[in-house]
Amino acid sequence: MENKNIQINLLIKQMLQSDNMAYVPGYLSSKVNIEYGVLNKAYQDTGRKYAKLKASLEQGNCGDCVKEQKMLIQLEAAPEASLEFLSNVMGELQIVETPNYDPNNYFGFMVANSIITKKPGFSKTDGYDISLKLLNNGTQELTFSGPLLKESLVINSAALQSLLDADTSMVVETPDINKNMTELLVQSGLFMPEDVGEDGQLSASAKISEEFILKFNGEPDYEIIDIGGGKGRNILKFDMDKIERKIQPFINAEVAGVLSAEQEAVAAWNVYLAKLSSPEEDDQMVQNANAGGESWSYEKDLPLHQDKKILFGKQYKEFFIKNYLVQFLTNKLPSVEEDAAVFDLQEGIDAKAQKIMGDNQ
Repeated sequence: MENKNIQINLLIKQMLQSDNMAYVPGYLSSKVNIEYGVLNKAYQDTGRKYAKLKASLEQGNCGDCVKEQKMLIQLEAAPEASLEFLSNVMGELQIVETPNYDPNNYFGFMVANSIITKKPGFSKTDGYDISLKLLNNGTQELTFSGPLLKESLVINSAALQSLLDADTSMVVETPDINKNMTELLVQSGLFMPEDVGEDGQLSASAKISEEFILKFNGEPDYEIIDIGGGKGRNILKFDMDKIERKIQPFINAEVAGVLSAEQEAVAAWNVYLAKLSSPEEDDQMVQNANAGGESWSYEKDLPLHQDKKILFGKQYKEFFIKNYLVQFLTNKLPSVEEDAAVFDLQEGIDAKAQKIMGDNQ
């Protein structure tokens, strides 16, 4: 099922993004029916039913008056309840249009959103339909059907409301990893306070604090790189053990926050962490920059076992270092102007070797 979800979700996304329906022979000239008349069909018989119940109660001809009074109240409240129900469903389904949506979600949600938002290829003419049913227990039932749905997608108003009341969701939204990681850079304590602007963001000139620069006998221990033409220059080396010890408590706090909503943690794992891919890669789901065969299942892996939580924390830290922290660690020049100057590569290597030997002696 997981592979089918990925295949159909990505297929629909590609189809809608490519506008390929405009080039299907005969589609533009065909009479496409996109009017489902959901509310009209649901309420077409309720007027007569309401009038009959009301007359029966007013004339004292009711059989079970308590039951019929309850039915009357349900019918009076039904229109407003229907509008709220449809609004909740549409609010949940629109998650499928977010750029970092996890295609491991049930593909029926993508189909349902395409139907209810009248996307090309998902009309009544194409075999799709929506129906709303008022149930005797006072709840309502919305059913999506069509060629891609072997089994109709049925959503009950009370079931959906219970999810929303529990602060969870029908369709899982992927956390904003970019926002979390950017905030983590600031909170980690790796930068000087003056590198953080009034907006809480790192300045363009932000640098890792000097205390995290690797030193030898009290002086920066530079790495010499070959820049071509027999020339070289120094770049800073950083104490990664010290850096990782510094960021670990902040990583732990972030991970605990994400894991507090485990279904969103599964989405973050599938979209970002499993393959440690960058946000830019994962914004292009059509390129399959997601977990694929390493994905976690919403049906089988929830609630998450402890081993998966530990793995999630490990990958979260690796993702932070690889995609966010690395830009402040790579090819950084010394702050001392003389040390940052270009020099003869071989002379520089020899001078460093002699210095190390002298210091050791």
